[in-house]
Amino acid sequence: MGKFKTPRGGQRKPREIRELVSEIAKVTGFGFTRIIGELRKLGIKGISRQTVRNILKEDGIQPGPDRTSDSWNNFIERHGETLWVCDFFSVKTIASRGIRNVYLLVFLCMKTCEVIVSSSTGRPNSRWVVNQTEAFIEQTANRTEKPSIVTHDRDTKFTKEFVATLKAKDIRTNALPVASPNLNGRVERFIQTIQYECLFKFILFGHRHLDHIVGQWGDYYNKTRSHMEREHLPPIRDIPEEVPKLDRDQIIIRP
Repeated sequence: MGKFKTPRGGQRKPREIRELVSEIAKVTGFGFTRIIGELRKLGIKGISRQTVRNILKEDGIQPGPDRTSDSWNNFIERHGETLWVCDFFSVKTIASRGIRNVYLLVFLCMKTCEVIVSSSTGRPNSRWVVNQTEAFIEQTANRTEKPSIVTHDRDTKFTKEFVATLKAKDIRTNALPVASPNLNGRVERFIQTIQYECLFKFILFGHRHLDHIVGQWGDYYNKTRSHMEREHLPPIRDIPEEVPKLDRDQIIIRP
């Protein structure tokens, strides 16, 4: 007589254990190993990583790393419209007393890449910073998605008055670790962009000239210049519906 074959995979675990595994995964977000650890603490033995994997797979639950790790891109997708970053940058201008460094403060929305750039000053003291922050709050006050967090570096120009001004409007501040410009990369990239695409191409004569140039280019940046993060659209523009074909009168031919 032939021998009976043992079924592959062994016996299915009781329904109570299977439900418990799924519940632990959903509530805690733990991976396979930590789920086994929780079962061991309850006195449940004889369950392997593969068994946990199979149970979660059958219930349509992704493995721990895919389920629990929150990438920066996912975070921005959920909260980006209310998350802003800000930083200072300086520009050399020609004044009656020679070449001077003039300072500006830029706020950038993490999701849309929209920027709000302050007026310039040669004395970036606390009062000026507060004034520019109040202007930023006023410009964003009537939006559906108002700013909720403003991230900044440890520059001493970000004073307690700056923090208090935002806090008064229920906007939290998040100071980045010391010497970590990479954590403020998007606003740093904007500063590089406005310098190389605009400011370095002009001889700037004083505050009024600088503010005019920055205002014009900022409007171009927000409404016309395309961005990869915005699916190659400007920050302030909705994604248009795809056209089935392009009419000839829509095509611009440059001689």
